[in-house]
Amino acid sequence: MSRPLGAKWRPSLGLVVAVVLGAVLGLAFGGIVAVRYLWPYLGYREAVFAVFAVVFVATIALGWGLVRLVLRPVSLLAARSGAIKRSEEGSLDPLPHYGTSEFQMLGQSMLEMGRVLQNREAVVRSYADHVTHEMRSPLTVLRGAAELLDSDLPHDERRRLVERIGQATDRMMALLEAQRDLARAQEPMPAGQTVLADLVEEWHVAYPDLDIAMKGDATIPLGKDAVRLVIQHLLANAAVHGARRVTLECNGQKVIVTDDGRGISAGNRDRIFEPFFTTRRSTGGTGMGLPIVRRMLEAHGGSIALLPTDEGTAFEIRF
Repeated sequence: MSRPLGAKWRPSLGLVVAVVLGAVLGLAFGGIVAVRYLWPYLGYREAVFAVFAVVFVATIALGWGLVRLVLRPVSLLAARSGAIKRSEEGSLDPLPHYGTSEFQMLGQSMLEMGRVLQNREAVVRSYADHVTHEMRSPLTVLRGAAELLDSDLPHDERRRLVERIGQATDRMMALLEAQRDLARAQEPMPAGQTVLADLVEEWHVAYPDLDIAMKGDATIPLGKDAVRLVIQHLLANAAVHGARRVTLECNGQKVIVTDDGRGISAGNRDRIFEPFFTTRRSTGGTGMGLPIVRRMLEAHGGSIALLPTDEGTAFEIRF
């Protein structure tokens, strides 16, 4: 992720243009006046040469300012865009010089765009690596079942093979659906504000076996659909892992979701955000839920982290 730009005043491009035009006009007018007043004292030729020297030095100074404030930032932005395209190390770090405030905004936008594109490329590459492995098992089942169905098998055996074909097909469909959700999670959602307490009643209805409690409240800078996706996935995970009580502790734009379920083993804590990692593969789990939540939050400037706990599970969500 690119480092944020430091707070520093930078002139606007309009101000730079106005100063340059004013300086050009002032040098022209001032040169004419200076020659007229210096002529009687220095002579015409000497006065012209003196004024020319002053104008020349001032022009050099103006040129240096334009190079520093305009030409150099444009060149740096062009070079950095090429570095981002080649995914070079450090290509998403802030530029050493921006010149004007407009180039600062352009540079920040370019770096953020590069970060988003590199993240999406990483997702696609990661998915391609994982899906190759994940699809191999159901495809092997399908191929083996198809070969066996072509032989003379008892009715019960055929029925079991058909069931295995259905399970393998469901697994492949679930993986493809999870990838579609992952791609959607990275797309910008409509901006909005959501009061978390407004959704609690929905979650009571959707998860009647969970005792959902709130401590405090928070106005989250995301639309309701995005907030539902994040919290409901954590509630569903808690229910699946035997939780009876879930607490939403709100503090500013930070929400800590804690449950009293079976928790996550020490060996799995570092892997829960990896795509396709799941401990519920036999029951249809795809291991894409938490990666989708993380990608969606990152796409909107948020984050999610697993907190250390003695019992149950706790996630910290920042917006």
